Amino acid sequence: MKYVLGKIKVEIALVLAYTVLFEIFHHYFINLPVDIPIAIPTMIGTIISLLLAFKSNQAYDRWWEARIVWGAVVNDSRTLIRQVLTFYEDPDFSVEASEFKENFAKRQIAWCYSLGQSLRNRDAIAPLEGLVSEEEIKYIKNHQNVPNAILLLHARDLRNAKNDKRINMYQQVEIDNTLSRLCDEMGKCERIKNTIFPTTYSMYIRLTLCLFILLLPFGLTSVLSWFAIPLITAIGAAFFLIERMAIHLQDPFENRPTDTPVTTIANTIERNIKQMLNEYQSEFDILKEFELKDEVKKIEKDAYFVL
Repeated sequence: MKYVLGKIKVEIALVLAYTVLFEIFHHYFINLPVDIPIAIPTMIGTIISLLLAFKSNQAYDRWWEARIVWGAVVNDSRTLIRQVLTFYEDPDFSVEASEFKENFAKRQIAWCYSLGQSLRNRDAIAPLEGLVSEEEIKYIKNHQNVPNAILLLHARDLRNAKNDKRINMYQQVEIDNTLSRLCDEMGKCERIKNTIFPTTYSMYIRLTLCLFILLLPFGLTSVLSWFAIPLITAIGAAFFLIERMAIHLQDPFENRPTDTPVTTIANTIERNIKQMLNEYQSEFDILKEFELKDEVKKIEKDAYFVL
């Protein structure tokens, strides 16, 4: 409640001051005609309700679209690492192949964090520490769009893997399609971030809302008297809260509690990818163990024949 009411504390203070001053004026100058039909503010309130409902729906659509895009980021990140782990040829279970897959997976984790930070206008380089090598960080710093630079590094490693015949052409195309989907999702997030909700629309709603608050005491003077002060303040707070809620939802990447939880989603992606990577490493260790056992058996067999 402290956070919610703190967003409209100025509006509540102004409505409260206005209603108190109005009742004082009406109390001491009771002979002056200040009453108006309650139907007038009622009609204005109905119009405001329709406008706020429309704005809230449009704002929620933007928020939900952002959440859908980040849901696709989760799916495509898992798909990308699965493709890299399974497509990359490694018949000898080499350390080089293991490092390639691990670096690719960590770089994708870094991409998710950097995308969320860049959308929130925060430092997109900071999440890369510990996930990306120093040489790659130097390369990324030369680009204004950090997530796009990370995708370029993905594509570079993918090309090198094909040249080294670790993956074939068809596998390269499949992985590149996944990278293209990630790039498309990044662009959708940037479109939501950079597309400004029409300011004139918000201004008209605010002007109509202020007119409603100004006229409401005139329709309640003969009915509630001093009890109109808390009632009008509560009504004004309700309308201003709905308006502020819509304003927050229409910008889902502003680092607010109501935003799309990009950091939490990136944490989920990190856990999933690391689990996939650990399972691959476990499988790698088991296969190496079996391979060593086969080598030992072969040596024992050769020694037996020699003896």
